[in-house]
Amino acid sequence: MRWTREQYIDLFCAESVDRPMFVELFGPLVGLEDEWRAQGASEDEINMTAFDWDYVPVCGCGGNTGLRGGYQPCVIEDTPTYTVSRDSLGRTVKLHKGYATIPLPMGYPVTDMDSWLKLKPFYTFSEDRINWDAVEHAKKQQASGVLVTASIPGGFDTPRELMGEEGACLCYYENEELMTDIMETISDTAFRVLERISERLCIDNLCVHEDMAGKSGPMIGPTLVREWMMPYYRRIWDMLSSRGTKLFSQDSDGNMNPIIDAVMDCGVNIVYPCEPAAGMDMVALRKKYGDTLGFKGGIDKHVLRGTKEDIRRELEYKLSPDMIRGTVFGLDHRIPGGTPLENYRYYVDTAREILGLPPRDGKRGWARMAF
Repeated sequence: MRWTREQYIDLFCAESVDRPMFVELFGPLVGLEDEWRAQGASEDEINMTAFDWDYVPVCGCGGNTGLRGGYQPCVIEDTPTYTVSRDSLGRTVKLHKGYATIPLPMGYPVTDMDSWLKLKPFYTFSEDRINWDAVEHAKKQQASGVLVTASIPGGFDTPRELMGEEGACLCYYENEELMTDIMETISDTAFRVLERISERLCIDNLCVHEDMAGKSGPMIGPTLVREWMMPYYRRIWDMLSSRGTKLFSQDSDGNMNPIIDAVMDCGVNIVYPCEPAAGMDMVALRKKYGDTLGFKGGIDKHVLRGTKEDIRRELEYKLSPDMIRGTVFGLDHRIPGGTPLENYRYYVDTAREILGLPPRDGKRGWARMAF
């Protein structure tokens, strides 16, 4: 079912909702399409439209708050198994074909203030970061029920992309001047872009990508979140929320439990994808935080490679009536390789049954809900 922006916002903000929302957040992992074709999948199943997913159409707000410009990307080496390229940050990155979707950096460009200053112009504010024609287009789209989003660079993700995980974590302690300049730069740019746009357009959903945790926990603790990320997040969120923005979603894999309180203090009110394999349990989090924190995802993708009994057990636990308001039900990330098509069909049909949704008829479409 195609949801409107009003219905989507009400799912998180209204006191009651008309129906649950059941989605596919990210789609298949690389290689799964070939596995499913071999198992007799239709092309509508391959492209996800056969499963009648709920979705809300999304439109960007017309502003660029992150990396702008940069180096000219180019391919350095291309083999049957991997590709080595240079990206817009000047990093050499390697993509392993067949199972990876994101190339991994083989080095990082920022080691000190001098190296950062070479890249800083790619992050600083300029008026041409705003496409006013796109802003006007977003206003028209919003009037027809499309959700308008704005993205800001990650408060941890940006230093990590520039310095690597180890370099970013050490920088908080060993080079506060450098970290301060990076954070002040991205904060200034994001604020100035979105302040101008929000004078003409109400942004529905502020979004930030972090990926700042692994299975053992986050890469920085609540003290550093509050010291370094909170001033940045709150500056943007307080301004936008005063102008009508309702939703602030943060994307981070891994075990975020130790810093959820700090992240919420930063203004975030939706987290995803809530990975069970990393210790994230959205049912337990709902009991702890009530309706103050919303979720997307949360269903263990790995159970799809188990038995049908495993799948039903997971769904009966996660899809409880107490979870319907404030939750976008879906897998906790891409559909993993090795997932039998029969199991995926069973997962979809069983979840629809539990949620009280009509049987699928393959006519409702699909759109990624990763924002």
